[in-house]
Amino acid sequence: MLYFDYSANTPVDLEVLDCFYKVSADYIGNPNSSHALGRAAKKRMDEVTDHIADLLHVKASEIIYTSGASEANNLAIKGLVQAYKTNGKHIISTCLEHPSVSGALTYLQKIGYEIDLVDITKDGLVDIEHLKELLREDTVLVSICYVDSELGVKQEIEKIGELLKNYPNCYFHVDATQAVGKVAIDFGHIDCVTLTAHKFYGLNGTGILIKKENVVLEPLIHGGTSTSLYRSGTPTLALAASMEKALELALGKMEERYQYVNQLNKELREALLKFPKVRINSTSYSIPHILNVSVQGVKAHVFQEALEEEGICISTKSACSVQNSPSRPVYAVSRDKKNAMCSWRISLSHLTRVEELEQFLAGFSLCYDRLVNKINPT
Repeated sequence: MLYFDYSANTPVDLEVLDCFYKVSADYIGNPNSSHALGRAAKKRMDEVTDHIADLLHVKASEIIYTSGASEANNLAIKGLVQAYKTNGKHIISTCLEHPSVSGALTYLQKIGYEIDLVDITKDGLVDIEHLKELLREDTVLVSICYVDSELGVKQEIEKIGELLKNYPNCYFHVDATQAVGKVAIDFGHIDCVTLTAHKFYGLNGTGILIKKENVVLEPLIHGGTSTSLYRSGTPTLALAASMEKALELALGKMEERYQYVNQLNKELREALLKFPKVRINSTSYSIPHILNVSVQGVKAHVFQEALEEEGICISTKSACSVQNSPSRPVYAVSRDKKNAMCSWRISLSHLTRVEELEQFLAGFSLCYDRLVNKINPT
């Protein structure tokens, strides 16, 4: 099978897997235990956290380990608004968000919070002027992804952060899951940032919430000592160390990987645009790792199934989204429901070989002929 769904999950790097195995074998003590083996594990845990903080240019005290980005997003969103409920019950977000963000917001709406979605421009960017109109004195939270998982649009996070500085009672949460390890990021104006290791060749089941020191959260999980007051549970040293290794590798090779993927993206765009019914939905602000396309007149799940018959794996939307429904991000930029029903995502990696791209295009051509030109193979 040809894999073109790296935005959903990446294969674990062997160095990361080796790190997990070695730390699991070498440190058997609970980092919370007071005996020698516990103290050794605690020392190693602190070293890992310090290094991750250095890699991300944050403070070690600002790192909260979680089971992944979904937990981190829920902790950030629910934890912030509950801790600052006296500030107001108005929240602003976008239609671009991962279900772990939109789902948390839906829950909060049911218990009395008011949710507004800021408009998206035809380029996929947050409409800053509309955001200014939506902001109120009782706005307690703005939650906007750094890079969305369907169009791959990189938002103007610094500009949004600067705007929010004028609203001291409003906190800024950013889901950076699709950005970390792929593009340079700046956490300067953000109060809470979420990420997960399995998007940059780390292990599933481990993530981070970066919470600035001056921010308070109401925990989701209570009881039991951990590395943070805000997330109870036995510290998972081996997972943390494996994430440290994955992050180190991804950031150290980020620029060369980006350039390689960018070239693949250009070649793929040029090839796909030769097909008359193909529409590229990703914009000039999209990172090259994600290319969202539509084949006019063919629903996304139909083309996905046809590609799978040719041995090609792609996603119709984010892996955690409700399938067989219009893509909200694609509809936001195209204003075309039929187009949004036909859209699907190709996601690329530095592991994607040129030969794989050629094989993808050959398989795509066969599916296009079958589904659009109605040419049946003999």
